[in-house]
Amino acid sequence: MGAEGSSEAAKPKTAAAARALKKREPQVQEDVKTAVFIRGTNTSQLVNTTMKDLFALKKPNGIQFSKRNQVRPFEDPRSLEFFAQKNDASLFVVASHSKKRPHNLVLARSYDYQLLDMVELGVEDGVAMETFKSTKAAVGHRPLILFHGDSFDASDDLRTLKSLFLDFFRGDGSAAMVNLGGIEHVISITADGTTTSDGLKKLYFRVYAINLKKSGTRLPRVELDEMGPRVDFVLRRSRLADAETMKQATRIPKELVPKKQKNIEYDPIGDKLGRIHLGKQDLTKLQTRKIKGLKRRADEDGDADGDADADADGDDGADAAPKVEAPASKKSKRRKSDDF
Repeated sequence: MGAEGSSEAAKPKTAAAARALKKREPQVQEDVKTAVFIRGTNTSQLVNTTMKDLFALKKPNGIQFSKRNQVRPFEDPRSLEFFAQKNDASLFVVASHSKKRPHNLVLARSYDYQLLDMVELGVEDGVAMETFKSTKAAVGHRPLILFHGDSFDASDDLRTLKSLFLDFFRGDGSAAMVNLGGIEHVISITADGTTTSDGLKKLYFRVYAINLKKSGTRLPRVELDEMGPRVDFVLRRSRLADAETMKQATRIPKELVPKKQKNIEYDPIGDKLGRIHLGKQDLTKLQTRKIKGLKRRADEDGDADGDADADADGDDGADAAPKVEAPASKKSKRRKSDDF
C-alpha cells in the first residue's frame, strides 16, 4: 500500500528534489512504512502512556509530534492527509480523550496520500512498558505477531484491525531467511468474544520477550517473559475502505507475480505446490514380503506322495497289508522346529 506520486506534480528543479520525488514513487519492494503519532487537543495520562509504548515498539520507523494538533479523523481526514504527504507516512496513531469517548486511540492508514481506512479503540486498562523489569527487545527487531480468536476472521472491523496491526509491526520483509537469534519479542493480540456492558468487543494486547534456553537438542527451549506494554482495548468505531480502492492498494506488481508453470501453483502465503502425474503401476512386479513359515518343506512333499501311494494300494485289494509309516528321524524333527 505504498504511496503513489501525483502525475500533476511540478518537475523538480534540482537533483536532490528529483531524487526525493523518485524515492516517493511506487517501488517493487516498498520500504518500511512510517507511522506518525499525534496527540489531540485533549488527552489523558493513560492514553499518552499507551501511545508512548506503541511508539517505542515502532521505532525507528515512527515520528512522534511534540505539539498537540486539532485532529478529528472521522469528521475531517484532511489534516491526516496533509501529514501523510508532508512526512511521507502512511500510518497514523491519534490519541484523544473526551467524556463521550474516554482514553481514545485511532489507528489509521493512507494510500496515495488519501485516507484508506481506520479503526477507533478505547483503552480500558494498561500497564506501561517501564513497569516490567524484564529484558527489552532491541530497537528495529521484527516481532512475531500472534492473533488469538476466530473473531478476527468473522467480522470486517476486526479483520481490518488485524491488517492494521500487521502493517504497523511488519518491519522490513525483504530478508529471505530468518535468524532465530534475531527474534526477540512476540506481540499477542487476543479477541475471545467477550464484550462490555455496552456491547463493545474486547481486545487484549500483550508483548513478551523471548528467551532461548539450552534443551540438549538442536532446537532450543523457549521461555516468555512479559516485557510490556499490557493494554486492554475495546473496539469502537471503524471506517473501512471501499472495494475498488482496496484492490488498487493491495495490487501485486508484475515483477513479483510468479510466472505460471505447468502443474505448479502457490498458496496464499507463497508456498509452492506441485502436482505429479504417475503412470499405471504394474502390480506383477511388486516386491512382496516373503514369509518363511508359508514355504513348502521337503518332508511335507514326501508325506503327500506317500499318502497318494497308500491310497492307490488300498484300491487294489482289501487284504493288502497296511503300510506302516516309518517314524520321523530326529533330523527331520529338528528341521521342523527350526522352521517355525
